Amino acid sequence: MSRRHILALDEGTSSLRSVVVNADGGIVCAAQREFGQHFPQPGWVEHDASEIWSAQLATAQQVMRESGVAAGEFAGIGITNQRETIVVWDRKSGQPICNALVWQDRRTAGDMTRLRERGVEDEVSQRTGLLLDPYFSASKLAWILRTVPGAADRARRGELAAGTIDTWLIWNLTGGRVHVTDVSNASRTMLMDLRTLEWDEWLLKLFEIPREMLPQIVDSSGVCGETDREIFGASIPIAGIGGDQQCALFGQSCVRPGMAKTTFGTGCFLLANTGTEVVRSRSRLLTTVAWRLRGSPAVYALEGSVFMGGASIQWLRDGLGIIRSAADVNVLAGSVADTAGVVVVPAFTGLGAPHWDASARGAILGLTRGTTAAHIARATLEGIAMQVVEVLDAMNVDRGTTIDVMRVDGGACASDLLMQMQADALGIPIERPSVLESTVLGAAHFAGLATGVWKSLADLEGLRSVDRLFVATTTQPRRATKLKQWRKAIDKSRGCDENSWEEIT
Repeated sequence: MSRRHILALDEGTSSLRSVVVNADGGIVCAAQREFGQHFPQPGWVEHDASEIWSAQLATAQQVMRESGVAAGEFAGIGITNQRETIVVWDRKSGQPICNALVWQDRRTAGDMTRLRERGVEDEVSQRTGLLLDPYFSASKLAWILRTVPGAADRARRGELAAGTIDTWLIWNLTGGRVHVTDVSNASRTMLMDLRTLEWDEWLLKLFEIPREMLPQIVDSSGVCGETDREIFGASIPIAGIGGDQQCALFGQSCVRPGMAKTTFGTGCFLLANTGTEVVRSRSRLLTTVAWRLRGSPAVYALEGSVFMGGASIQWLRDGLGIIRSAADVNVLAGSVADTAGVVVVPAFTGLGAPHWDASARGAILGLTRGTTAAHIARATLEGIAMQVVEVLDAMNVDRGTTIDVMRVDGGACASDLLMQMQADALGIPIERPSVLESTVLGAAHFAGLATGVWKSLADLEGLRSVDRLFVATTTQPRRATKLKQWRKAIDKSRGCDENSWEEIT
């Protein structure tokens, strides 16, 4: 029987999907479900891992029914997931010992500060490409072992297993027979050495994490196991795994050094392919593994994260109430020719790359009696675009060469106005694909490449089509003036957390 379909599982932060992808790269069928968000204390964010597994299984079974593709007709399964979120479970029962700690969770900020004060950040960064921050998995896993009664001893005895969400899903899909993660997800734990692509003994000792509880690190594209026959009625090879942003890079066919993409989602994530070279950032960007294909060396990437992308548009809707739906921002912002000098810095949760300033707060500058809601809406879109400019400038400095075209995906890139602003702000073309689902396509491409649905990277590149190319229409002097104005506004937004305001009053 010819197997020409891929089942792609896309497990996100607030919802998850299952998608059937055919050999032409088209989405045949999709099903989506939201799941619970738990906030037991300020700054704490948790997920019920059992709920995630149940919902993911239900959507997979749903798309099989609705697509009419039987389990035996799938060439393989590809998995993409929210990164850094960590799960710990009992190997015998398969039950989590506590809720999963989500990448957004900040409970270990004090632990990171203490490590920074010990002077180990440079060494950690050299080994992992990451900065000491609660964002990554290591300190979360250490917290679980330290605070859940008996967990540390049980982990040392080999009774507990740990992993990011990809690992958790694969464990359940295989009936507990396979405990793996891929190199892209492992590179976000702060426990893997970037060069050896293995768990690092020095890091394990630093965070007091037993190696026995960690999964085997495998390729992003390659068969690592098969599903239990009872789950779908037939075994399906699990052949692709990747963190969401790395999958988006692959799904955009950014397969050569210098190619870059920006995902415009809740935040904005810019990744640039650096090939087999580990590029160390001088601009406080992150160095990460993009993927490793079976039989090939690992490919690396530089990454810059902007915290407020599409969430800034949600603020206009839910916070200010000046639009009724996210799509309304295009009409409102497009009703004025410019911002009339208004600048919005959407640092509502601090500034991400390249500043990494948690004390920064959102700011609206340049207000006059003539300022309208339309000017604020347009300035908010410009604020999103200008944050991406700063990250790209930092990447160009780190790489020593200039990225000359930006591929985009994510929900917010459907806005023609925002994409034109981005092209004008960057001064390079913006390329929007016909299919914006780059993350789930990347997972499918990893799996299909490993199982022969597609024979080469060239085959995958041939599947991609461009919806629209946005070309810069502004002049370089105008662009330079905008950037200067933006940097002044950034300076005014920094050091403005709630504690500094308390000192003033």
